[in-house]
Amino acid sequence: MSVAADLETKFQSLLGKQKLKYTYERRLILEEVCQLKAHFDADSLYERFKAKGLRVARDTVYRTIPLLLESGVIQKSVGRGKKEFYERTSAKGHHDHMVCVRCGKFIEFACPKIEELQDQVCAEHGFRLIFHDHRLFGICAKCLASGAGGIAIG
Repeated sequence: MSVAADLETKFQSLLGKQKLKYTYERRLILEEVCQLKAHFDADSLYERFKAKGLRVARDTVYRTIPLLLESGVIQKSVGRGKKEFYERTSAKGHHDHMVCVRCGKFIEFACPKIEELQDQVCAEHGFRLIFHDHRLFGICAKCLASGAGGIAIG
């Protein structure tokens, strides 16, 4: 099964469980997300439809993103600015991010121990995890080496 077909199956399965329809617009959004290799935000995704002359409402994009998150098609990510950024999970597999608060650089990483611990904590609390967003904020090696490692809090 192709990656796109696998993601479509996950998405359709979630929609079915929630008794939601797999509409034309939701299919277009899924197809566009499957083509993306970079991090994106809801507005940039909407602008891609607008540039292609496709009629997909901004509200539909915003309402579909949580469904894509819950189905595992996308995960929260990082990007420039204060908006919420996302990326397709199958592009690199699940991973988390370290963000430098000085220069904005982000480092992608995967840590099986963190994943195991979060599953353990969820089980201990009777909590069903749907998705998560781990972002560690600090100072990157380059900023530390340049003497820009100090940070004023408050």
